[in-house]
Amino acid sequence: MLPTITVDVGTTSVKTCLFDADARLLASAAAPTPTRPDPWGEVYDPEALVGVVVAFVRGLDPALRATVQRVAITGVGESGGLVRPDATLASPLVLWHDHRGADRLAGLGPAERTRVYQVTGLPVNANYGLSKIAWAVEHAGTGADGALWLNVAEWLAATMSGERWSERSLASRTMALDLTTRAWSPEVCALLGVDPAVLPPVADATHGAPVTAAFAARAGLPDGVAVHVAGHDHVVGGVGAGLRPGELLNSTGTTEGLLVLADAPRLDAAAQRDKLANGLACAGDASTLFASIPTGGSAFATLRSMLGLPAEDLSARIAVLHDRYVAGELDLDAAPLVLPQFRGSPPPDKDAAARGIVAGLRTDATADDVVLGCFLGMALQYRDVLDLFRVRPERVKVIGPASRNPLWLRLKADLLGTPLSVSGFPEVVSRGAQALASGTTGGWAANDPVDVAVDEARHARLSRWADDVRPRWEHLRAYPW
Repeated sequence: MLPTITVDVGTTSVKTCLFDADARLLASAAAPTPTRPDPWGEVYDPEALVGVVVAFVRGLDPALRATVQRVAITGVGESGGLVRPDATLASPLVLWHDHRGADRLAGLGPAERTRVYQVTGLPVNANYGLSKIAWAVEHAGTGADGALWLNVAEWLAATMSGERWSERSLASRTMALDLTTRAWSPEVCALLGVDPAVLPPVADATHGAPVTAAFAARAGLPDGVAVHVAGHDHVVGGVGAGLRPGELLNSTGTTEGLLVLADAPRLDAAAQRDKLANGLACAGDASTLFASIPTGGSAFATLRSMLGLPAEDLSARIAVLHDRYVAGELDLDAAPLVLPQFRGSPPPDKDAAARGIVAGLRTDATADDVVLGCFLGMALQYRDVLDLFRVRPERVKVIGPASRNPLWLRLKADLLGTPLSVSGFPEVVSRGAQALASGTTGGWAANDPVDVAVDEARHARLSRWADDVRPRWEHLRAYPW
């Protein structure tokens, strides 16, 4: 490995790390992702975002800073903005869940939507970049002359290097990339009136560009540092986890991602109906199949707000509930049935307007009942999305905040009857970014994994409960928003 500073631009936080040549984590920090509202939705604060990176680098011990050879940037998959040749912005830098431009998708008919999926491997949805690109070009007018659309991670790399390019796992989240040719699709771009000339050259994560002298001086970086765009955070997490064919990565952050590797995209009618997202790996020839559950680790914050609990109190309750569940002391039927669509619904509906539902509250319901119901609902939702893949993974590797939630992990393992291998290392995505910038791969053993085994008696009990609530569960899922 090469000594690397990593930057992970997430939905709620920006994580920065320094790894040495042995992939040891020497320093890390997290800051709230700097965003601000604008008249159309929510955008990044560009200067504040660069400031987070510079402050971390400047805060390192000078002796450590002098060893750095690479900067590797990863982040959310569908954000971005129009970037001029001098790396200034010709449009706002739009967040992934901002739906400006969605009206441009409304006119697409069934045949056109099928064609989009056949070419790009993505279901038509305003989360993806293409409708945002159409909106940005229209609103920028002549100010967009010479500008290219870059993801937020790619824009940071352009700011550091002066070079504009798109990393291919991120390019495959725009709904503009042909997965067969691995080039931009003029056909799909034309459906939204987008000129493919606004899209940058595509490279894999092994491509690096020298950091400019100006940025090196600003951040205090040594000469000769190269910056890499590592790729889509969930896919980069797969690299850090040493993901192999036949395995599933359960990547948990604000959202929850399910990711498998494949030899080729799955572009059949069933995959389109289930709204599974195909993509490209950060390096190598593999394709990816991905599904995102909008509510993941963010459920913790939702429960805190809903129940008025401090973080320490909620964590303690979760630990106690876990122990009582393992001991067989919990009455599952006493918990309300919670459909945890607090941030929208996952595939196959994929509806940003969907909301969570808590059903079956009784007069004696407690905060613990609601907490248990929420994580039972999240386990059911995970099961439903996993079923869309139509394969049972040989192994499930879990990374992210779920690794610190024993109840969530145990319920998943027992409901599915599948053991989990859970990372004990908190920054698997960042470690994957270092590996990609170093031209190598990650390994699971380095992440101190812990196995969560399946208890057959609990599996049988939880399966009976899931069968009993299925009619009500399906009723809640069908609620019209």
